[in-house]
Amino acid sequence: MRPFAPRLLALSLFAACAAHAATATPPPTPQHAVQDTLGGQALTDPYRWLENPDGEGVQKWIEAQNAYTEGTIGKMPMGKELSARIRELAITSTTRSSPELAGGTLFYFENTPPQPQPVLVAKAWPDGPVRTLVDLNKGDGNTAITEYWPSPSGRYLAYGTAEGGSELTTIHILDTQTGKPLSDSLPWAGGGTTPQALSWDGDEKGVTYARFDAPTKDKPLREFDAYLAHHVIGTTQEKDTVVFGKGYSPVAEYILMAGDGGKATALLANEGDGGPAEVYLRQGNGAFKKALGREADVRSAHWVGGKLYVVTFVGAPRGKVVALDATGKATDVLPQGEGAIQRVTPMGNGFLVVRSAGPDWWADQYDGKATFVRRLPLPATGITIGGVAAEEGQDKALVTYSGWTQPTRWAEYDGTSGTLKTVFEVKPAADYSKVRVTRIDGTSKDGTKIPVTLISMDGITPNGKRPTILYSYGGFGIPVTPGFIGPNLAWLERGGVLAYANIRGGNEFGEQWHEQGQKTRKQNVFDDFYAASKALVDTKWTDTKHLGILGGSNGGLLMGALLTQHPEQYRAVVAMVGIYDVARHETAFANGPYNVSEYGSVKDPAVAKAMRAYGPLYNVKKGTNYPSVLLTTGANDPRVAPWQSRKFAASLQDASTSGNPVLLLTRMNAGHGIGAPFSQRVGNAALSMTFFANELGLGE
Repeated sequence: MRPFAPRLLALSLFAACAAHAATATPPPTPQHAVQDTLGGQALTDPYRWLENPDGEGVQKWIEAQNAYTEGTIGKMPMGKELSARIRELAITSTTRSSPELAGGTLFYFENTPPQPQPVLVAKAWPDGPVRTLVDLNKGDGNTAITEYWPSPSGRYLAYGTAEGGSELTTIHILDTQTGKPLSDSLPWAGGGTTPQALSWDGDEKGVTYARFDAPTKDKPLREFDAYLAHHVIGTTQEKDTVVFGKGYSPVAEYILMAGDGGKATALLANEGDGGPAEVYLRQGNGAFKKALGREADVRSAHWVGGKLYVVTFVGAPRGKVVALDATGKATDVLPQGEGAIQRVTPMGNGFLVVRSAGPDWWADQYDGKATFVRRLPLPATGITIGGVAAEEGQDKALVTYSGWTQPTRWAEYDGTSGTLKTVFEVKPAADYSKVRVTRIDGTSKDGTKIPVTLISMDGITPNGKRPTILYSYGGFGIPVTPGFIGPNLAWLERGGVLAYANIRGGNEFGEQWHEQGQKTRKQNVFDDFYAASKALVDTKWTDTKHLGILGGSNGGLLMGALLTQHPEQYRAVVAMVGIYDVARHETAFANGPYNVSEYGSVKDPAVAKAMRAYGPLYNVKKGTNYPSVLLTTGANDPRVAPWQSRKFAASLQDASTSGNPVLLLTRMNAGHGIGAPFSQRVGNAALSMTFFANELGLGE
C-alpha cells in the first residue's frame, strides 16, 4: 500500500459546517449479521452491507455521517481561528522538490502556494533560466503529475498524470527544447497499488514502461498482472510489445533504472509491497536476465560507474553494497557500517551513501575504490536528506534536505573541496527559531528502546497535562523522519506539543527493524507505540486526558489497534484512510493481495491467528469507554477500501459508552490523498487540529 500522509478535506469545511446542525448522537446504522471465522475463531460482521457503495442505503448513510461530522466539527470553537492560521502558515515562498539531472539539465517540481498543484520545470544546471514544461493548474486542481522521467540527454521528458485521487496513470511525452507535447499517450500505466515505472532507450527512440491490459467491453480494467511493455515514440500504444512480466505475478511491482546512458537497464521486481526484490539486467533492447533472487534481500539500487550498485541486507541488518557487472557477476563494494543504508547515488568517480539511525540522517562520500572520503557537512541532527541529484563524472551534486524547523533547502556539494553551498531555500511564513526539540525513549514490551522526538515552543516544559499529539506509521519499511512542521506551528503557538515515534515496521535502523514489525510480529508495532505514549506520560509531558494520537493508511491500522487495545490511554484519535478489517483487506479488496508480503496471508493459520488478535474491527467491545475518534476516507481510494472506515465507524459508534464523539468524514472526489490540491492539504490539517484542540483542551 505504501504509506502516505493523507490529505482529504477541502478548506471550505468550516463554511460548509454552518449548514448542518450537529445532533447529540450519530446516525443509526442497521445491523445485518454475517457469520465468519478467522484464526479458528468465530466472527460476526454486522456491517458487511456497508462494503457495497451501491448497495441500498449506503450512500444515504455516508451523507448522514458526513452531515453529523460536519455539524459536530463546525461547533468546535477554535475551527475558524486554526483554519485561518494554518492556511497562513502554509503559504510559504515557492517550494521545490524531486530534482533530477539528465544531460546537464536539472528537472524538478515547483509550487507557489496556494497554487493547487506543482508545475514541472527545467533549467540548465546550475545557473540556467527556469522553463515551465508542464502546468496542470488551469482546471480544478484535481489533475496531478504523478512522476516524471527525462531521457538520457534531457531532450525528451515522459511524465504521468492522474485525476481525482484515483492514481490511475496516463503517460505523456514532450520535447523539452520546444516545450511541445508529442502525440504519444500511454494510459493504464500503473498507479495506486502498482507503482509507475519507465526507462528510456539509449537512442531515445522508445521507452519501456509498466502497464495493465487495456479494458474492453467484455473485460473491465484489472489493476493486477502488471507487465513491462516497449513503446516506440511516434507509434500508437496498440503496437507496443511485451518485454517482461506476463505471468510474473498478479501483484507485480517494478522499478526500472537506465544506466550507461540508456545502454543498460536494471529491473527490481517485487511481488507486492514490503518484501525484497529480484534483480534483472538487460543490455540494449535484449532480454532481462535474473542476476539476484529474493534471497539476496535487495531493497534499492543505483547505477555507478557502469555497474549496478545494489543495497542488500542478507547477513547485514543495516545494509551493504554489492556491484553487479553486465554479466550479473557480483562483487562486494562496501560492508555494513554505521547506520542503515537508505540509498546510494553516483558522484564523480565514486558515490554517496545516505544513512539513518532512528531520527538521525547523514550522507557519506566514497571514491571509486569505495574508500571513505568524508561525511557531508550537513546538520548532525534534526534533518532528513531528500533527493540527491548527480551525474557520473561530475564532482558536484545537488543535495536536498529539510528538518523540524527547516523547510526545504537545496545545497550544492563539491566532492573535491568538501564544501556545501546553499543554492535554494524555502522562506517560511513565520519565525520557527523558538521551536525546541527534545528526545526521550520508550521501552517496549520486549525491552526494545523506542526513540521519541518532542517538538514544542521555547518555555514549554513538562507539567503533566500538555495537549500532545503523537504520530507514527510502523510499516512497509518506511521511516518516520524529521520533516518541516510547517502549519503545525499553529498547534505549538497555543501551548501544544507534537511527538514522533520511531517504531518498528519502518527501516530507521535497517531491515531487521522493519521485519520485526511484519506478519506475525505486527504486535511489536503496537507495543512500541504504546511504549512511546507511556513515555510521554511518565516524563510528565502530558497525561491520558490530554494525549491524542494520529496516523494514516498503515498508520490508520496502528490507530485502530491502539484505541481498541488501550482505550484508556488516549483522549482523542485521528485515523486517516486506515485498515481495520485486516482479513477482508486481503480477500475482498483489490489492493489487499499486494500487502501480503507485509501483513502475511489469512491462508497461513499463524498469521490469521495474529490478525484476529490485533485486528481493530474484531476487537471493538460493546460497553467500552472509547476515546473521541475522527476517521477520514476518500471515495476513490485505490489503496485502502473506504468501507474499512465505514465499518469501523459504525462498530465504534454502537459500542462506545463514553459519550465521546465518533466521527466519519468521506470525501467524494478524493482518494488516498496522493496528488491532492493545496486546499485539501491545508484543510486536512485544519480538520485534525480543530478536532484535537477541542478534545485535548488546547489553550485552556
